[in-house]
Order: sequence, then C-alpha cells, then structure tokens
Amino acid sequence: MPPRRQGPSGYRGVRERPNGWYSAEIRSGNVRLGLGSFRTAHEAARAYDAAAWRLERPPSQMNFRDVHTREQAQRVAPPPRLITDQDHADHVRLQRCLLFIEEDERAMVEWRQRHPEDVAAENAFWAERTARRRAERANMRRRKALAISQCDIVEASRTSIFSPNDDRWDDMWLDTSDNTTEDDDDDDWE
Repeated sequence: MPPRRQGPSGYRGVRERPNGWYSAEIRSGNVRLGLGSFRTAHEAARAYDAAAWRLERPPSQMNFRDVHTREQAQRVAPPPRLITDQDHADHVRLQRCLLFIEEDERAMVEWRQRHPEDVAAENAFWAERTARRRAERANMRRRKALAISQCDIVEASRTSIFSPNDDRWDDMWLDTSDNTTEDDDDDDWE
C-alpha cells in the first residue's frame, strides 16, 4: 500500500482551520481521535507523532524522523486529550441545547420589556397564590393541633366531650380531615 498523501498543511494528520489554527487528528480502528488545535502546523504535527508513537505506529507513518523512542515523542508533545466521535456528538447536542436556552432567555427579556403589565400581573398572581397556600397550611396546622388536643383530653378523661349522636362530632372529623372537599355531605355518615 502506498503511503498516504500529506494534506495541504504538508503534514500527515494536520488540517488548517478557517480561523488560521491547525487541528491534529489520528484514526485508531474505526475511531477518529481529535488531538487538539494548535497555532502552527509544526506543533500539530508533533502532537500527531506523539499520538502515533503511543498507538505504536511504524516510523514510516510519522511526520518527523528525528524522534526514535516513545519517551522522546512524549517530551516533544505532551499527551493530548483524546476527543472521540461520541464526544463530538455530545458537544454538538449540548451546544444546540445551549442555543435554545439562550434564545428562550432572549425572548423572555424582550417579552418583559414589551409587556410590563403582564409581568406585574404574573408577579401579583404568584404572590397571592403563595399567601393563600401559607394561610391554608397555617389553618390546617391549627385544626390538626385542635383535634390532637381534643384527643388528648378524651384520652385523659376516658370520656368524650360529645355524645354519640352529636352532629358536632362529624363536623370536627370533617374539619380536621386531610381529604375534605366541597362535595362532602352529612348524608354519607348516616
């Protein structure tokens, strides 16, 4: 098999990017390993050679013939962060999500500027809802404390404060029940 042609950069595994930087990558089986971006093609070629040494490629597949051992290759170029195709796909997916989030935030800022009355109405709604829920919880705690105190009194005296046929007994049970609804009827207890 003839040796691979070198790219326009003049080095194997090195490509020039539109921004003027150079990227280095090497293949290992079916996986493309990105070795990073470099300011010069020479630095990218050195990173390629270091990765080739680590992957135990023959010297004929190197860019420079002056490196004869793996230790020399590691001194010339530090170990790169290997970027696989899956890493790239994950990065693209996260970038898309980030773009959606940024666009949503921009649209919300624009909406708030155009419709300040809606923002005030929404804030008032949430303030009212929070106050109503706090009042309901306080009322529920008060009713529960009353029921517990009544149970304690009954336990202490072993007698009920209500007669068995007293309607107030049902009312107290309904008022302290967690499942009270507006549809509760007294007829259900007869």
